[in-house]
Amino acid sequence: MPTTTPPPLAGGTTGPAALRPLLDTVLTALHEGATLRDGPLPAGGPDTVAPRTRAAAHPLIPDHGTGPHHALATLVTALAAGAADPAHPHCTAHLHTPPLALAAAADLAASALNPSMDSWDQAPAASALEADLTATLAAEIYPHTPSPDAVITTGGTEANQLALLLARERHGPVQTICGANAHHSIARAAWLLGLPTPITLPTPHGTLDPTALTNALTEHPRPHLVIATAGTTDTGAIDPLDTIADLCTTHGAELHIDAAYGGPLLLSPTHRTLLHGLHRAHSVTLDLHKLGWQPASAGLLAVPDHHHLTPLHHHAPYLNAGDDTEAGLPDLLGRSLRTTRRPDALKIAVTLHALGRDGLADLIDRTITTAHHLADLITTTPGLDLYQRPTISTVLFRPTGATDHTVATIRRTLLNRGHAVLGRTHTTGRLWFKATLLNPHTTPHDLRTLLDLVTHATTELLTPTTHPTESDTPR
Repeated sequence: MPTTTPPPLAGGTTGPAALRPLLDTVLTALHEGATLRDGPLPAGGPDTVAPRTRAAAHPLIPDHGTGPHHALATLVTALAAGAADPAHPHCTAHLHTPPLALAAAADLAASALNPSMDSWDQAPAASALEADLTATLAAEIYPHTPSPDAVITTGGTEANQLALLLARERHGPVQTICGANAHHSIARAAWLLGLPTPITLPTPHGTLDPTALTNALTEHPRPHLVIATAGTTDTGAIDPLDTIADLCTTHGAELHIDAAYGGPLLLSPTHRTLLHGLHRAHSVTLDLHKLGWQPASAGLLAVPDHHHLTPLHHHAPYLNAGDDTEAGLPDLLGRSLRTTRRPDALKIAVTLHALGRDGLADLIDRTITTAHHLADLITTTPGLDLYQRPTISTVLFRPTGATDHTVATIRRTLLNRGHAVLGRTHTTGRLWFKATLLNPHTTPHDLRTLLDLVTHATTELLTPTTHPTESDTPR
């Protein structure tokens, strides 16, 4: 018989007491790691970060454990020191949001309670909360239908795949039609589901062209599933949703709108008009781990009627026995293609409850205002070119006259120094820096410093006698 006491658990009445000192260790490690990093990401690039992280973790399975506090302090510090931190105002490359502290705290509760959302007897309260949350968010997208619904997903990729799956189950092998601006997950979903290769229409102006869509709907045999995008990953552009919906109605096509990025604009009275026509889609993808400030993951697929989700139903006697369902136990297997899944509804519900409509609208409006301020700074900074005014919070710019090679090299220089995380995207035949602003705490000074870092690195690179090192530019 073992003579040692097993480690404490996170749940039950004793779990919180066991967690409290561990959380102190974690929070201290997060602070120390961020202090060691002292920037948006660690300096030195992969050749520095990987060995340092491996050294801290070695050996991953020791013969004798180091104890909870040592393990947490060591590995959390190493991870924080080596993180790309979206809470830093110069970490702007991707749709990678800095999560709200209250959402992260709710996620801790979800981890401690560990409901599994595949059967009611594993998640009695969590299943009720999820059902109310999904119905509430679906009603935001479909305010005029009696019974809209949504399912929680791991993000836009899973939601888009579900949208194609549901269309296939309604109509057979649908022909997907999308713009070149559509998310890469559309083509992958068609491949995974055995559907025809999507017809991809050129989008030289960044959005789906109604004339090109009309021609495609006329020329190609039905059934059609048109994919529109509300917030592209490269520029944040929004397709003309109402016009596309009109065309789908005229030609008898179904419409899916990938609003993973732009969907939360619905919660802003100032900006919701950008999504006019969203409610006319047969399905809508929404991500709240983008412009919703949730820890990943927090995606949804919404439909105008809960019956549209019926094809997802699945029977496994140990999870949803028929007599249990008849007796009133909710059947959860039709809420996802996954079996075990986390209660991601909790952090979303906590955020909505805590901030309300006005609080969320303020976050969205602040973020978009910050993006426009960055665009203003770029237009008044000699040596920088702005691509266009931001639609949501994505701003593209580049040094005047620079080659694509120069743009790519500047980006990697800033990464390797640990000074800034800028994205890259290729549009209008050129490579651009991409700043995706999602941090509502970013100040005008932060933006000015970011542009100064870019212009300084550009000058260094284009001055032949300069041989920059990591220490040449202050943080």
